[in-house]
Amino acid sequence: MPRPKDSKISKKTIKPLMGYVLVEPEEASTQTSSGIYLPESAQEKPAQGVVIACGDDMVMENGKAVKCPVEVNDKVVYKKWGGDEIKIDGKELKLVKFDDLMAILEG
Repeated sequence: MPRPKDSKISKKTIKPLMGYVLVEPEEASTQTSSGIYLPESAQEKPAQGVVIACGDDMVMENGKAVKCPVEVNDKVVYKKWGGDEIKIDGKELKLVKFDDLMAILEG
């Protein structure tokens, strides 16, 4: 059944499925370290962000469960081309597989 056109979706209603986390990517830098401003077309998409929701544990073919490797509010690094972009309430978010997460940034 399709959603009514006037329905609003908020990130509070989104729960990733097993094996996925929902990440809010950092904003792309608009200025280089030397002070040069970059046009939007030249800005590199960041490969890091903050986890805002975690899916259930992933069950492997052998029946073993793989727990989510991160928690909500963890700052993570994910594969540059990993994840699928979605837009919720005008905000770009990424659904990233557990396998595409590479590190947790601490400190």
